[in-house]
Amino acid sequence: MMNSVSPYIAYSHKSNITTNARLLLSMMLIAAACLFVDIVVGTRGIDVGTDTYVYAGIFGELRGGGPVETRFEPGFLLVTRLLAMLGVSLEFYQCALFGLLLIMAMLAARHYFDYLGGTRGFLTFLIASLGFLLISPMFVNASINAVRQGLSSLPVFIALLAFHQRQWRSFFIWGVIATCFHYSALLYLAFAPLLLFNPKFLRLAALLGFVAYCTGITMIVVRAAVPSLYNAVMDYSLSAKYKSGVRIDFAVFSIFWYLLPYMLSGIVRKPFNTRLKDSTAVYLVMLLPFFAVGWGNFSNRYLLSSYMAISLMVAAIFFHSRISILRNPILLRMGLVISCAVFYIYVVKQVMV
Repeated sequence: MMNSVSPYIAYSHKSNITTNARLLLSMMLIAAACLFVDIVVGTRGIDVGTDTYVYAGIFGELRGGGPVETRFEPGFLLVTRLLAMLGVSLEFYQCALFGLLLIMAMLAARHYFDYLGGTRGFLTFLIASLGFLLISPMFVNASINAVRQGLSSLPVFIALLAFHQRQWRSFFIWGVIATCFHYSALLYLAFAPLLLFNPKFLRLAALLGFVAYCTGITMIVVRAAVPSLYNAVMDYSLSAKYKSGVRIDFAVFSIFWYLLPYMLSGIVRKPFNTRLKDSTAVYLVMLLPFFAVGWGNFSNRYLLSSYMAISLMVAAIFFHSRISILRNPILLRMGLVISCAVFYIYVVKQVMV
């Protein structure tokens, strides 16, 4: 009897050791990748990113103890004040802000993983999510330029996921967090009730929004009906050089990513393919603010939340793929390493959308 049982015990013990070793390897890789990119962003000069000097200036004034007038949202201002009171350097401040963005990314990946019905392999999914985020020029924009809105973007995604699941408490909490970092979150949250309707109605609303935007109707309507909003959107960063007006290229590109989960549904395992397609409703809602006011200066910022969500959607396609090579943990780990190198180049060259 002892001889028949002992091989099983030995095999089980070895299996547990292997599993624990893989988990440890994944955690070490995630930690190393996050540390590397955090240092890259934190040690950048104030000339890297068009808004970096603004954040550096406010932080310097707060650290000096003088009175400061700023339009920073309360959540972002609280973080900045606390770090200034601690007397940390500008580099540490920048590291802390980007570290907070990485934490938001991890939390968003966790919520999306649960939304899709995942039960095992979260660390591998997180590795894939971070990898696709780091190769996104929009994530670079959130890291070194639109920092406040970047910190708000992923909480917006979490809040809308919660709304779609009728998790009202979670929606309220994450909605408040998102708004405390950037008031633009209110635009996305205002469209959340559309998630209560059936998918066909939401697709119709998005299609009408797409057509109205591309034809310039939304700009005409906002200018006539809400001139204060029109002026606020058009006056934003007038001195900056950035193409304003209707951006059909952005609109078409955005719709492509909505269609992608449907086009690749056949290579995603069940039931995750269904849940992945369900999540495109949240993506559509995040596009509506762009269709409404995405003709103003720096219109790309209204796509920040949706484009960051794209990275998590693509990660889900890989992680839940029927094609074993695409979901291979070794491949995804190598992808994260390569993504760190790409992110470094993006930051140095200031490659942003």
